[in-house]
Amino acid sequence: MSKLLQRLSDASKSGVYRTSRTDEIVQATLGSALQVIPIGLKGADGKDALMARMAQTLAFPPWFGGNWDALEDCLSDLSWSDAAGRVLLFEGAAELPVDERGILIDILASAAATWAERKRPFFAVFLGGPPTLPELYKSNR
Repeated sequence: MSKLLQRLSDASKSGVYRTSRTDEIVQATLGSALQVIPIGLKGADGKDALMARMAQTLAFPPWFGGNWDALEDCLSDLSWSDAAGRVLLFEGAAELPVDERGILIDILASAAATWAERKRPFFAVFLGGPPTLPELYKSNR
């Protein structure tokens, strides 16, 4: 098992991170029990577009209300998915308004903490994410 896969399989390391490339994450998780979900946010110019992309990509249930509280509820539940853990790969988040991106990061961090308590990995990784986020890993390339 690669060091990257070990990290992504460790629920205690769940959280919100940044990376400069996603191909190594995808490659490391192939054949693992982790569900890797790319979430493209390019062109999502606000909360409504963000909510629609998240709901569609993560197959949220019909009761999803399209607001911040409902997003946190769904991300902390995910009972409709039987994955051992999740890695959400966000691309294009820089196009979101700064306030909304900040709220999204806070909600993802809260969901990651919830999943860590349940001993199930949950990682939200932003491609080219803000420098305030820690790096997920250092590539050897």
